[in-house]
Amino acid sequence: MNLKILNASFNNRRREFAIELIDRGVLAFPYHRADPPPTRDDPIREFFIDPELGNEGITYVLESRAEGSVLSDHVLEVNRDPAYMRDLLLYQLTVEAAQRMESSPAGVRQLSRRLKTSPAQVYRLLDTTNYRKTVDSMLDLLHVLDAKVDVRVL
Repeated sequence: MNLKILNASFNNRRREFAIELIDRGVLAFPYHRADPPPTRDDPIREFFIDPELGNEGITYVLESRAEGSVLSDHVLEVNRDPAYMRDLLLYQLTVEAAQRMESSPAGVRQLSRRLKTSPAQVYRLLDTTNYRKTVDSMLDLLHVLDAKVDVRVL
């Protein structure tokens, strides 16, 4: 996922940052979600897209000289970007499956037989950097690992 920032600005009237991401358009990030948050008594003094963050974040300096950064993935999370939220869910499911795999007496071959797939596919499912898998396949793996998964809509 390319999270590079194309353009960024801040709006004291709306009390938010406006951050334009590649393939996502302009998204708002409210001041109160930033750390430290800009306030009327401590406004933004400097603001820039930070090359040290790989142009995937902005850095700002307040009048009090306190410094903060906002990463593009924070912006996507606050805005509940569907693709980002799917990837976050996949990551959480993968971490849980990997933890259960470590404590499971079943080996990769036994899991692959129960899932009717190859051991290589099981390793791909356990890879936290692989986002080409489906939520369905992760739920199947967790089921085989005797995990109970509850889905809640809030």
